[in-house]
Parts: sequence; C-alpha cells; structure tokens
Amino acid sequence: MLSHLNEQNQPQMVDVGDKAPTARRAVALAEVRLPPPLAALVSGNEIQGKKGPLFQTASLAGVMGAKRTSELIPLCHPLPLEDVKVELVALPRGPDGWATVEIRCSTRTFGKTGVEMEALTGASVAALTLYDMGKALSPEILIQGIRLLEKTGGKADYKVGT
Repeated sequence: MLSHLNEQNQPQMVDVGDKAPTARRAVALAEVRLPPPLAALVSGNEIQGKKGPLFQTASLAGVMGAKRTSELIPLCHPLPLEDVKVELVALPRGPDGWATVEIRCSTRTFGKTGVEMEALTGASVAALTLYDMGKALSPEILIQGIRLLEKTGGKADYKVGT
C-alpha cells in the first residue's frame, strides 16, 4: 500500500509522530539542455541575460523552492531545513551545439521525515527558472532527468547505482 493512502484509498498525510528524529540528507539532479543560441552564451559557468545572471538567479530560486516544498506538494510535512545548496554546472557543448546544465540540489535536516521532496523541488524550481530566463532566446530549452541521486537517514539509505 502506498504510504499516502489510507485503508479506504483516500489521501492522508503520513503520521511521523512516533518516529525518532535522525540526521537526514538528500541530493537531487535536474538536467537542462540549452539549444545553440543559449549554449553560445555560457561563459565561466554563467550566462548574463537581460534579467541578470541566469545561474545565480536559478540557484536562489532553487533554495526558495526547497524551503516552500510543503506549500507546493500536497501532504508534505513542513521541515526545518538546516541547509540547502543548489549548484549549476554547464557541461561542454556537444557537436550539435547544445549544452547541458546539471543542477544539483542538496538538502539537510534533523527530523522525523526525509528531505527528498525538498531536494527534488529545489532542483526543479531552479530548472524552471533557467527556462523562464532563457526562453526569450529560445523556447526549445529541455528540462529532463529530474531524479533523486541519494538520501541518508531514516529507514534506509539510497544512492543511485547501489
């Protein structure tokens, strides 16, 4: 049975009242593919646009998104985040002229429930911000590969490939 459904198949918030608090951490990744007009503007791991520095703005938006996860995702517990880091790294352009930007969001707390959704939300909001700021040059920007890379704390740890 899914944890967010009760016996009558109705949505419910998971009861974490009896769980012991533990140190919890999660890392999520989103990939943004930049078409040639935008990829050509990447310099020194940043893009300067009319709206300002795209990567810095996307990073701040990702932190803000992670902090507001419980307001955006139904049934998520509000968490006291101890740390949120959002890093954007532009990979070299491919032969097709496109570039990939990897967005990693890491989150940390000490609590009764995990921070996976906060990491995933942070990476997603950063990717959406990059799209918003770059769409004037090309609406062909692709957001893909949003996924959890690792989590620690709680019942079991998880790491991609293990």
